[in-house]
Amino acid sequence: MSVRTKKVKSVGRFGTRYGVRIRRRIREVEVRQKGWHECPACAAPRVKRAGTSVWECRKCGHKFAGGAYYPRTPAYNANERVLQEVAAGKTPTIVPETPVEE
Repeated sequence: MSVRTKKVKSVGRFGTRYGVRIRRRIREVEVRQKGWHECPACAAPRVKRAGTSVWECRKCGHKFAGGAYYPRTPAYNANERVLQEVAAGKTPTIVPETPVEE
């Protein structure tokens, strides 16, 4: 059986539909989503996606809620940084939100 999706990886299932840019974005998200992530409890790189926004460590069994595609969202990272600054006794630097275009 020949390998038909060597260059395009998992998005080869779409064939020529939907356009190159969309398929490239999907490939980038899927590669990052399906990889191993670091566990917040034991710091082992053994976290896999168990369901939509549900992530589970295969080493310690820790289950937690995260983003739909990545366990740590940009909002999680910003909150983590603010909490570390508060714990260190510094005044947190809050990044202003980008305005939503309507």
